[in-house]
Amino acid sequence: MRHQRYLIDTNVFIGLEDDREINPSFSSLVQLAAKHSVQVFVHEAAKDDFARDKDADRRNISLSKFEKFTAISKVRGLTKEKLAERFGTLRKPNDVVDATLLHTLELGVVDFLVTEDRKLHERARRHAPELSDRLLFVADATSLLRSTYEAIDVPIRYIEEVEAHTIPTDDPIFDSLRGDYDGFDIWWKTKCVEKFRKCWIVSDGGIAGILVHKDENSLEAGTKLAGNKILKICTFKVRPENRGVKLGELLLKQVLWFAQSNSYDLVYVTTYPKQAALIELLSFYGFQKTFEKEDGECVYEKPISTSKLELTDGQLPFEAHRLNYPRFCTSPPVKAYGIPIREAYHDELFPDLKDVRQADMFEFAGLTGGPRRPGNTIRKVYLSRSSAKLAEKGSILFFYKGKSEGAPSQAITAIGILESMELATSTVELMRKAGGRSVYSEDQLNVWNATDERPVKVINFLLAGYVAEAIPLSELQAFGVMKDHPNQAIFQIPQGKLKLMLPRLDLGFEV
Repeated sequence: MRHQRYLIDTNVFIGLEDDREINPSFSSLVQLAAKHSVQVFVHEAAKDDFARDKDADRRNISLSKFEKFTAISKVRGLTKEKLAERFGTLRKPNDVVDATLLHTLELGVVDFLVTEDRKLHERARRHAPELSDRLLFVADATSLLRSTYEAIDVPIRYIEEVEAHTIPTDDPIFDSLRGDYDGFDIWWKTKCVEKFRKCWIVSDGGIAGILVHKDENSLEAGTKLAGNKILKICTFKVRPENRGVKLGELLLKQVLWFAQSNSYDLVYVTTYPKQAALIELLSFYGFQKTFEKEDGECVYEKPISTSKLELTDGQLPFEAHRLNYPRFCTSPPVKAYGIPIREAYHDELFPDLKDVRQADMFEFAGLTGGPRRPGNTIRKVYLSRSSAKLAEKGSILFFYKGKSEGAPSQAITAIGILESMELATSTVELMRKAGGRSVYSEDQLNVWNATDERPVKVINFLLAGYVAEAIPLSELQAFGVMKDHPNQAIFQIPQGKLKLMLPRLDLGFEV
C-alpha cells in the first residue's frame, strides 16, 4: 500500500506558516506526515488567493513560504464554468479555488483534502457527497494518520461525569478556555463550582475534553424552539492537541443519547462562527441556528422527541435519520438488515460494549489514558465481503455479534443507520473510502487485499444506539429473524419479523 497523500487548503497553510503560535493539531499533522513519509501538497490555485492580498509585503512573504511545499499544478483548460457545473455556483474567486481543490480530490491525485473551511465542507456534502468523507478538518486528518500508521490500543468506556469543583483549575484545558472567553475564571467559580455543576469529561493524563451541561426551563433558556425540559450545553471544549481523536463527536453522542433517554424536549448551545468544526458537527446532527446575539454569538438548537419518527412527503430516510439523530424510522419504505460481525471487529467498532475483564480495572483507574481511536464515535465504517447489496441509504442495521469468548455471544447488540455502501477494488481505494472514520491500521487494510475480482464492501453508518439487553439467538429464532443456524452473511429482516423485535430495543423513543 502506498502512503497517503494530503492536500492542504490555504487556511491550513496559513495556520502553519503565519507568525502566531501554531495550533497543536496543525503541528501534529506535519510531524506525523514527515514521520511516516506521507506527502503533503499545496495547490497552485492557492497562489491566486495570495495574489489578491493587497498588502504587498504580506503577499510576498506568503508566496515565499508557499515554495516550501510541493505544489499540484492546475488542470489545463479547466474553466470556471466546468467547475460550477460539477460543484455548484461559484460567486467569488475563492469559490473557484475551493472547487479546484475538490476537482483535484475527485481526480484521485490526492487521497484527502484538509481544510478548516466549513463552507467547503458544505459544498462537498451538497454537490459531491461521495467526496465528503475525504474532506477532513486538521484534527481529523491527524487522527487518521495516527490510526493508519501508529500502533494504538483500542480503549473502552471513556466518559466520566464529575462535579465542576473536582477538576483542577490548573489543568491545561482551562488555558484554551480562558483564551476563548473573557472572565472565564469568574464564570467557572460562580456558575459551575459553587453550583456543583455537572460535567462530562474525557481524561488523557489531564482533561482531553469537557462538556458542562445544565437543566433549564423555557423561561431560563430563552430559546426560539419550544420545550419545557431543556438541556443547555454550557461549555463544549476539546483540548487542541486531542481534537484529532474525534472526542467532540464522542461528547456529542453522550449529550444526545442522554437527552433522548431522559425525555428532554430540546438541547441547545451557543457558539461563535469561528468554531467551524463544532458548528459543522452540530449542523450535521440536526442542530439549527435559530438566532444571533448582538455580540455575534450564535444559538444552535435541536428538538428532542420520544414519539415515533415518520417520514414526511418526499423526505429521504437518511436525511430524516441524520437530522433527528438518534431517532430513526422503522416504517416502510425504510428497510432493515442484520449484519453478522466477529468478536474482534465488534470490539473495535463498539468498544463501549467490550467485555470488561479484570485487566480493564486499570482503565477505570485512569491509568491508561483516554481514547486514541475513533471506534466509539457516531460515524463508523464496517468492512465486509458479503454478497448482499445495501443500496438504500437510511436502512437500519442490526449488528449480530457471533459466537464469542466475551459476553454477549450470539446476540444483536448495536443498531446503525446506513449512510452509504461502496465497493473498494484496491487497498488505496479501500483507504480512501473508509475515510476519516476508519479504525483500521494500514496493516489491517492490507490484509483485506481488495482487488477487482475480490472487492471489499465499505459500509459507512451512524451508530444509533445499543440494545439495552442484547437480543440472544434464541429470541431471534423465536421471532423468525434467524433460522436454526445463525446467518453468516448480511441478511434482510422482513417488516413483519422486525415488528416483533422492535419492543426489545428500549432506546428512549417509540420505534
